[in-house]
Amino acid sequence: MALPVGARPFPVTCPSCKASIVTSVERKTTIKTHLMAALLCSCLCGLLCTCIPYCMNSCRNADHYCPNCGTYLGTYKR
Repeated sequence: MALPVGARPFPVTCPSCKASIVTSVERKTTIKTHLMAALLCSCLCGLLCTCIPYCMNSCRNADHYCPNCGTYLGTYKR
């Protein structure tokens, strides 16, 4: 069961290990990230601009995990 999560780490009680934790966040690229990079490349004609979406957390999903037991808690989708 995934919890409703946001873009940043937040305090919660882990449903698996019952510990009070602050979530651990892993950023993942998505199809939207790749499309933004392609759009920047085609509009600005520069390879340097293409890496911008891969460097910005606001362009990637945030997967939340329990740092204690590693249980997946949810994903904040961009």
